Amino acid sequence: DIVYLPRMQEEHDIFVEVLKAFLGDGNVMEMEQLLCEALGQDEEAKQEMLDMIVQDEELPSTVKTMLESLSDEALTQVLITGYYEQEDYFLFHPIPNFIFTRDIAFVVNDHLVITKAAKEARSRENFLTRFIIWAHPIFQQLQKEDKIINMNKVDLFPPSKKGEPVSLEGGDAMLLHPDFLLIGASERTTPHAIRSLARALFAKGVVKNVVQVNIPNDRSFMHLDTIFTQINEKDFVCYKPIVYDGMSSNLIVFNHTGAEKTYLSVKDFIRSEICTDPRFLFSGHGESPYQEREQWTDGCNLVALRPGVAITYDRNPRTERSFKDAGYRVVHAYDLLKAFKDGIILPQEVKNTIITLPSSELSRARGGSHCMTCPIERG
Repeated sequence: DIVYLPRMQEEHDIFVEVLKAFLGDGNVMEMEQLLCEALGQDEEAKQEMLDMIVQDEELPSTVKTMLESLSDEALTQVLITGYYEQEDYFLFHPIPNFIFTRDIAFVVNDHLVITKAAKEARSRENFLTRFIIWAHPIFQQLQKEDKIINMNKVDLFPPSKKGEPVSLEGGDAMLLHPDFLLIGASERTTPHAIRSLARALFAKGVVKNVVQVNIPNDRSFMHLDTIFTQINEKDFVCYKPIVYDGMSSNLIVFNHTGAEKTYLSVKDFIRSEICTDPRFLFSGHGESPYQEREQWTDGCNLVALRPGVAITYDRNPRTERSFKDAGYRVVHAYDLLKAFKDGIILPQEVKNTIITLPSSELSRARGGSHCMTCPIERG
């Protein structure tokens, strides 16, 4: 799809403004900013990253020389957009999926996992992410404490004996409890990758259980977070046929002791292992064809700013009915930000609220608010 860029940028700016209102300016960082800052930190790592990109993009060595001559700000723009403005020259394709930071890394308790994308189109995102985490000061303590797991290290994460690749994207990873990491076996994440990561996590004592959630290998359900996300201690927004009814889905719980357990649905797993009285809020109010349409437009893909306060798109009215039935207030981001500016309410006073974002263009990128965030520290 071809988006209208100015409108998309406006919508993303509103999203960032909401995040900063609740979390504070200093706690919301954009990848462009982190990349630019990292470029000035470690020259050796920068050279290695440029070598990998030039080789991956099959470009001549003269391109690397040109890239080395650029300022950190200009190089940041070229690495993301692929466009060298000074020569009016596209060196390589842009990486629009860099907006979906959830996929490139995720935190499991006190460890950070650098993922490995399934598609070649996202390889430059991976190179840039690895460079940022290696070079940027905010990640140095994790490095010193050996709390970074890099799934791109082929010696640690080789293909299976049958040739199954290691690919795992952060949209499939969900830490519902300090003892339980759920990972979707999906269109983008392989069972072999899940088992490989489980072994690495268990060896370091990071988590007690890794749960493989088998979901349909279908573009509509690209990642686990396209069919459910948690918005409160007991509230889960979900696509009813798969999560609640267990259609074409099951779960395998791998325990650090080597024991295994199976469940027929995410609903059964949550009730047994996470909380005994969960509430499931259905996309499209659990009614066809609305549940299918609104799942497709990211009705299940919410990011929680705090328990009971979450962000979603403003294009899923039947799902909004599910929120209201559960006692949530639904308010548009424009109205809430105006209320903050007018002093009517403070961000810390907002409770049991679903914030809807303008989304005529953002939604066409095929990812919601959960996809567009990568929490690196959890409070």
